[in-house]
Amino acid sequence: MTAATKAKAKPRVHFSDWEQTKVTALLVLADGTVIEGIGFGAEGEAVAEVCFNTAMTGYQEILTDPSYAGQIVTFTFPHIGNVGTNDDDIETTNLAASAAVKGCIVKAPVTEPANYRSAKHFDKWLKARGIIGLSGVDTRELTNLIREKGMPNGVIAHNAKGKFDVKKLTAMAKAWSGLEGLDLAKDVSLTQRMTWDEKLWDWKDGYTHGEGSFNVVAIDYGLKRNILRCLVSAGCKVMVVPANAKAEEILALKPDGIFLSNGPGDPAATGEYAVAEIRKLVESGKPLFGICLGHQMLALALGAKTMKMHQGHHGANHPVKDYTTNKVEIVSMNHGFAVDRASLPKGVVETHVSLFDGSNCGIALEGRPVFSVQHHPEASPGPQDSHYLFKRFVGLMEKNS
Repeated sequence: MTAATKAKAKPRVHFSDWEQTKVTALLVLADGTVIEGIGFGAEGEAVAEVCFNTAMTGYQEILTDPSYAGQIVTFTFPHIGNVGTNDDDIETTNLAASAAVKGCIVKAPVTEPANYRSAKHFDKWLKARGIIGLSGVDTRELTNLIREKGMPNGVIAHNAKGKFDVKKLTAMAKAWSGLEGLDLAKDVSLTQRMTWDEKLWDWKDGYTHGEGSFNVVAIDYGLKRNILRCLVSAGCKVMVVPANAKAEEILALKPDGIFLSNGPGDPAATGEYAVAEIRKLVESGKPLFGICLGHQMLALALGAKTMKMHQGHHGANHPVKDYTTNKVEIVSMNHGFAVDRASLPKGVVETHVSLFDGSNCGIALEGRPVFSVQHHPEASPGPQDSHYLFKRFVGLMEKNS
């Protein structure tokens, strides 16, 4: 990354390892740093937190994961968009919600799709979803910046004519409050109940349907479709309810188990209305399983605290140790907040830990059929090392029945 100026003013950074005729997109950070490149996808401007993702596959699943609401994703893998897009790889459950992710930053220009599953060019797909793209960026250098300084607030802007008011964009980035204190689950959650019977994708038959033996109510804080598929494939009948559903409504559905989903934003903010309901669900004695934001809010309900992370965990190559089996798994992760392991109260056991930084990745409540993990066992994208957790949940329902 070469800066045009390194003196008093913040740098205007040019990334030019491939020829460009005109700058048509910018990333402007709150500290005044300006990163230039070529725009694609939707035109416009959006303010968000800038993070990086190290996955080598699954860009469509990442960009439709509601957990990325309020964020701009920088892909460290250089070739993004080259296999096109399709309707099968969408992860958001609430198709009526506006795009969760605000933008994506890539190194190489997007080529024509070369994959038999492709139904639409990546550029057109981004336009249709209102997601702004910035290409021609040294994404590894931007990743280093995030590692050193943390996830910055920034504005991604795309204008085909190359006209930008950098002063205004910088002011926008500075003025944005950031993700701390924001409840974004309400923006991506379903507003009505929904049943789900789709199973995991199979190479021969694609997505098939079925109905299991155990009634599970899944609370949607920003739920991914592959979580629901994993539950169905493990033997569950699934009813999805909105993020603001009351414990009494959920228990009236007579579930054998309750699932707390992933989702975006600050868990403490969403917890203002969700934590009290989760406590009631724990007290009901029903088996309960949480993932990501659901894990964090379960921890809050049990008396622990959450905290903002410096750079977060986003990728499909994270090593996690399961203390209950003494095995190390490679998992998919996507979170910018974490449970403060030092705040775990008596009776709450740490079950999983990140081998990257030692942060908490799982808890269980002693004497109760209640557990959760920070990582994404459903993957999509990512390895399937942690699919056993869905079977563990079913095992708890079997014992409790």
